[in-house]
Amino acid sequence: MAELSTPDRAAVLAALDQVRDPKTGRGLAAAGLVQALVVGPDRAGFMIEVAAGDAALYAAVRDEAEAVLRKVSGAGKVQVVLTAAAGPSGGLAAGAPVERPPDPGIVRVRRGARLSPQAQAQMSPPKPAGALKPANVRHVVAVSSAKGGVGKSTVALNLAAGMAMLGRRVGLLDADVYGPSIPRMTGLDGDPELNADRKLVPLEAFGLKIMSIGFLVDEGAPMIWRGPIASSALNQMLNDVAWASEDEPLDVLVIDMPPGTGDVQLTLAQRVALSGAVVVSTPQEVALIDVRRGVAMFEKTHVPILGVVENMAYFPDPATGEPIPIFGRGGARATAEALGAPFLGEIPIELALRQACDDGRPFVTEGGGSPAAKAFLAMAERVLDALDHTSLKPPPAIVFED
Repeated sequence: MAELSTPDRAAVLAALDQVRDPKTGRGLAAAGLVQALVVGPDRAGFMIEVAAGDAALYAAVRDEAEAVLRKVSGAGKVQVVLTAAAGPSGGLAAGAPVERPPDPGIVRVRRGARLSPQAQAQMSPPKPAGALKPANVRHVVAVSSAKGGVGKSTVALNLAAGMAMLGRRVGLLDADVYGPSIPRMTGLDGDPELNADRKLVPLEAFGLKIMSIGFLVDEGAPMIWRGPIASSALNQMLNDVAWASEDEPLDVLVIDMPPGTGDVQLTLAQRVALSGAVVVSTPQEVALIDVRRGVAMFEKTHVPILGVVENMAYFPDPATGEPIPIFGRGGARATAEALGAPFLGEIPIELALRQACDDGRPFVTEGGGSPAAKAFLAMAERVLDALDHTSLKPPPAIVFED
């Protein structure tokens, strides 16, 4: 196969300067409207972020920019994403749901301390009435960890694949825009196409519909994006992707969240109608501290906790099969009990599980009777049961006291 050529970055910027910003009359690059530019083999793309009231004005600019990019040598596939940010007054885009006041509740602060109204709003952010979720998707589930390196993406992929094995229609969104892992863990390396409605068509494998920023950029390309740009990219992948239709609805969309409790996580928790969250941890205390922070974030944003998973719970002795608690054991279970959240199970360390991740296959689909494969499938059953039948742990209300 002939090697694909990569567009020259300077040529791309020069071409985009042929497209005029309707407000300033300058070229797009000169006007600072070319954001998050990515060039790679046979592809080029970038993001235009404008005020909400200007979205209609710049729709034609986006189309013209795509047409210009197609003429650049080496840019066989192009994509220009137009996203509307809140204006200076903090207003939402036209047609966005109106926010209601936050529900009452409690947050304790030191006596005599005072929090500004802005800080209070961030600690107990109101969820808009009729929070958004993709059309024809019944449940949206976030898989989260407030700490990196605990195997969250492994759990998210195998949870989604386990649900598909149980007969559900499932999608998987890799929302870790800074370090996407799902393309490597599924073995997918295609380019999502645009359908007639200008929505991205997710790739499919293992019975899942899958979307990741990793399909749109090179694997080694750093995503040097500030929080608002990353949040806009997440919004695009959530709402501008053809996840489902009336004829083929999704039962569950699993979102593999980035680690931490920053802008992207807060945007998702505030703006998306999440059915619940699964929190992933390893057994040691340094990870459990962050788990408690992650659970607190979801509670303060009124997202039910579907359960806590203890990953890397133990290593089976190769000779005897007895569990060796490399990182300790039982910490996540104890933390779940203390928080009043369901405990979804222990995932042991298995060489075959690590190999499956590196080879691009969800282990639950081929692990057979191994402890890890059984644990993933049981976890999928418990989450589906919680979504379908179980009364979830209610979130606490939050108020402030002197």
